[in-house]
Parts: sequence; C-alpha cells; structure tokens
Amino acid sequence: MITDWNIQSRGHGCEACGKTFADQESYHTVLVDEKAGLRRSDFCAGCWQEKMAGARSDRFVSCWQGVYQAPPPPTETIKKETAETLLRKLIELNDPEYMPAGYILAVMLERKRLLKVKEQIRRNGQRIFIYEHPASGDVFTITDPDLHLDQLEKVQRDVAHLLEHGFAAQAAAQNPDTPAPSADPQNPAATEEHGESGRPESLQRG
Repeated sequence: MITDWNIQSRGHGCEACGKTFADQESYHTVLVDEKAGLRRSDFCAGCWQEKMAGARSDRFVSCWQGVYQAPPPPTETIKKETAETLLRKLIELNDPEYMPAGYILAVMLERKRLLKVKEQIRRNGQRIFIYEHPASGDVFTITDPDLHLDQLEKVQRDVAHLLEHGFAAQAAAQNPDTPAPSADPQNPAATEEHGESGRPESLQRG
C-alpha cells in the first residue's frame, strides 16, 4: 500500500468556520504529518489570521496561500487520455508497479506548468514531492522512486504506451501468453486467474 502517493482535493469551504469559499477568494492551505499520512486543511483568510497564522506543531509540514476558483459547470467527459488523467488513474489504482510511471507523469506536468511543486520532504527514508494543481487546487503527493539512468528509458516507454493505449494494452504487452478470460463455466481457472472483473490481478484496485 502506497501511503505517500495520493491526491487531496481542495476544500470548498473553511475547515474552521465552515464558510463556503467564494470564487476568487484567498484561502490558506496547511499540511500536517499524521500517522496515516499527510493531511490537508484549508482556511479562509479571517480564520487564518485569528487562529492559525502563528500556530505551529511538531506535525507541521508546509503551508501556502491560494485563490479559490469555483468549479466549472459539468461538461461532456473527455475520452482522450492525457498526462493528468493518466496520473489520476495511476494514483487511484495505487499499484506499486506504476509508481515510477506516476513520478514521470508528475515531472511532465510540472514542466508544462500544469502542476507546481509546493514542498519537498523526506518521509520513511524517501523523498516526497508535494504538487498543487493551480486550476483545481488539488494537492498531489508523489513519492520519488529514485530511478537510475538505466531504468529511465524503460519507464518513459511505459508512460508513452499507457498514454497511447491505456491499461488493457499495457497488460497484454507485459503478459502476451496470458489467455483471455473465458465465459465457459467449465473453465473456472480463467476466472480465478483474472479475477471477477476480467482484468489481471495486478490491475485490480487495491
């Protein structure tokens, strides 16, 4: 289980007073280190000045100021895979196999200025990057897999393949001899190997 690899969405209101943020309102974000992982809290400017500005505990990690943007109206789902949507899927999947690919995607998004590094910390002996998505305010916690140069090229190929073809094709490329799941009730081995969803167990959600 990857406890230091996650997304924490920006709150739509102040955690202290409960007031809903208005569009373009300034807010303050605080990260603290708890046993289960990093915890995010968002506060309005008033509560920050009155209660939080001088407060620091031994669990404090970082804080910064942002501008709240009201969510846009719902639109038709975009089917084309992008680096951002793929990164979100990898984090949701939470499979250690894709940890290097997730790190490379985060670096790509940083270079395109779609993610911004807010903090770098070390936790459990690993370097962790705290990214913020400027538009949505989501915070991405990405663990550095400490890739070596001889590993980098393969991970970059894997990322390109995932962007082009998605997870199903990637699984087929890695397991070319794996038979497709059978609907034949006389062949229970296929269901046992692939799980109820028909996907290889390595791609099941953890």
